[in-house]
Amino acid sequence: MNILDLIVGKPIKTSDERAEQVGMQAGIPIFGLDALSSAAYGPEAALSLLIPLGLLGVQYIIPISIAIITLLVIVYFSYLQTIAAYPSGGGSYTVARFNLGAFPSLLAAAALLTDYILTAAVGISAGVGALVSAVPSLQKYTVWLCVGILLIITILNLRGVRDAGVAFMLPTYLFVGTLLITIVGGLVRVALSGGHPVPITPLPSPPAMTATVTFWLLLKVFASGCTALTGVEAVSNGVKAFREPAVKNAQRTLTVIIFLLAVLLAGISYLVKVYGIAATDPGQPGYQSILSMLIAAVFGKGVFYYLTIASILFVLSLSANTAFADFPRLCRAISQNNYLPHSFGYRGRRLVYTYGIVVLAFLTCFLLVVFGGVTDRLIPLYAVGAFLAFTLSQFGMVMHWRKNRGPHWIKSAFVNGLGGFVTGITVIVVLIAKFAEGAWITVIFIPLLIVLFRIIRRHYHMVTVATGCADAVVPSRLDDVPIVIVPIEHWSRIFKQALEFATGLSPEIMAVHVEPGDHSELLREEWERYVEQPYRAAGAVPPKLVTLPSPYRFIVVPIVQYVLELSKNHPGRRIIVVIPALVENRWYEYFLHNQRARLLEWTLLARGNERIFTVSAPYYLSE
Repeated sequence: MNILDLIVGKPIKTSDERAEQVGMQAGIPIFGLDALSSAAYGPEAALSLLIPLGLLGVQYIIPISIAIITLLVIVYFSYLQTIAAYPSGGGSYTVARFNLGAFPSLLAAAALLTDYILTAAVGISAGVGALVSAVPSLQKYTVWLCVGILLIITILNLRGVRDAGVAFMLPTYLFVGTLLITIVGGLVRVALSGGHPVPITPLPSPPAMTATVTFWLLLKVFASGCTALTGVEAVSNGVKAFREPAVKNAQRTLTVIIFLLAVLLAGISYLVKVYGIAATDPGQPGYQSILSMLIAAVFGKGVFYYLTIASILFVLSLSANTAFADFPRLCRAISQNNYLPHSFGYRGRRLVYTYGIVVLAFLTCFLLVVFGGVTDRLIPLYAVGAFLAFTLSQFGMVMHWRKNRGPHWIKSAFVNGLGGFVTGITVIVVLIAKFAEGAWITVIFIPLLIVLFRIIRRHYHMVTVATGCADAVVPSRLDDVPIVIVPIEHWSRIFKQALEFATGLSPEIMAVHVEPGDHSELLREEWERYVEQPYRAAGAVPPKLVTLPSPYRFIVVPIVQYVLELSKNHPGRRIIVVIPALVENRWYEYFLHNQRARLLEWTLLARGNERIFTVSAPYYLSE
C-alpha cells in the first residue's frame, strides 16, 4: 500500500458508484451539518450585537428567533418542491439556469460558491471558538487549530462520500443528543424553579447598558441571526448522492434537518432568556460562547459539560463538510456549461470531484488566516450569498410552475413566490445592516466571480471555434519529411537513445548544442567518434552538429530561437524537436536535476506554431 492509498484510500471503480450513495441516516451528517451546527453560532451572532443593551438585550432574542424560525419553515417548503422538480441536483444554479436565464444563473452560482467558501470558514472558526471558550489558554493558537482541522476535513472528503458520512455520523448525533438533553434539562429546571432557575455555575456579569433599542439595531440582530438558515439548500444540491428513491430520501433528510434545527433554535433562545445569558465579546480575554454558558448553567462544568463542548467543537468544525460536499458538485455543474475549468468535472480516485475539494480547501485556509479564525469577523460576509441564492431559486421555481402548469401549480407557485419575497427582503436587510461591517466584500466578490465565469466561457467558445474541423485528412507525401532537432549537452546514453529514436522519424537530423559549455570541446571529439564514423562506415550521411553561441549562458532561449528561425526559413516544413529527458527512480530525485527538458518543452509550446512539434524521449534510470 502506498502513501496515497493510506491517506485517501484505494481507488474506487466507476461500477461501484452505487455503493457510495447514502441514505437518510448518513445524509443528515453529510448535508445537514452546516444547518444543524448553525444552532450553535446563529443565536451567538445575534446576541453579540445586543451586548451594548446589557441584560435588556437578552429579552429580544425570543421574538427575533421566532422570525428566523418562521423564515426557516418557508424556505423548507420551497426546497421540498425544488428537490422534486430538479432531482439532478444543482440547487439554485440549476433552477435559475432553466427558468430565469444565463445571468441570473451565474448570479446564483457566484452567490452559492461564496456561501460555501464562507460556510467552511465559519464552521471551522466557530468550532475552534467553542474549544477556546472551554480552554482559554488555547486562544493564541486559534489560527493553527483552524488550519489543522481544515486539513483533516479535506482528507476525509477526499476519501469519498461514504467514508465522510461514517466519520461524521457519531459527532453529529452526539451534538444533537447532548443539546436536546441540555434543552430538556433546562426546561425541567425552569419548571421546578417556577420560571426563575438559578445557574449551577455562576454566569459572567452582564455588560452595562451603553446604547438604546432602535429598529435599526434589531434589523442588524435579525440579519446576524439569519446565518442559522445557511446550509438549508445543501440537500437540494446533492440529490444525486442519495440512493434510490433519491427524491424521497432527500426530502426526508431535509425534513429531519429542519425539524431538529427549529427545535434547537427555539430551545436555546428560550433558555438564554430565562437564565439571563448575555453574550461576551469574541476575541477578547474571558470570552465564553453562549452554549458554553448555557450548558454550565444547566448542568455545571462536569463530565457532561466537557462532552457537550467536545461534540460542539467537532460538529462546528465538521460542518464545513456541507460545503465540501456541495461546492465540488456545484463547480461540476457550472463547468459543464463552460463557465469553470473542465477539470472541476473530473472525478478522482474515490469518485469525488477532487479539484473542487482542493480549491475550496485553499480558499478556506486563506479566509481563516486573513480573519484570524474569529467567527464574528466572518459572519458579516456570510448571509448575503446564501439568501441571494435562496431568492433566485424560489423565483426560478415560480417560473417553473408557470411553464409546466401541473395539478395545484398555483399553490406551489405561491409557496415559492412567498419564499422568494421573504428571502429577497432578507437579502436587502442583511446587505444594508452588514454592509459597513464587511458585506461589501461579498458585493464586490460576487460580480468578480461572474466576470470570471464569462471570461472562461469566452475562452472555451474561442477554442471550440478555432479547433472545430469539417475537413478530410490529407495524406502526407513521401517526400514531405520533417526536420528533426535533438538538443545535446554532452554525449550520454540519454542523448544516444534520443538520436536513435530521431533516425526513425526523418533522415534530416540536426543535433543542437549551446556553447560555451563545460562539455563543448569534448563533445566535438565524441561526436566524431560515436556518430560521424559509424554513419560513414554504414554509407549514410551523418546528422549535423550545430553549435549555438550563448554569451549570457542561457541554454533554453538559444535553442527556442533557433527552432523558431528554422521554422521561419522553411515555411513548408514541419519541425520535430526530440527532447532527451531523464526519468529518476524516486520522486525526490527530481529536485536534484535541472529539468531543462521540461522547460524547453513548455517554452516551445508557448512560443511555437502549428508546424513545430515536441516529442519527449525519456531515459529511465531504473532500466
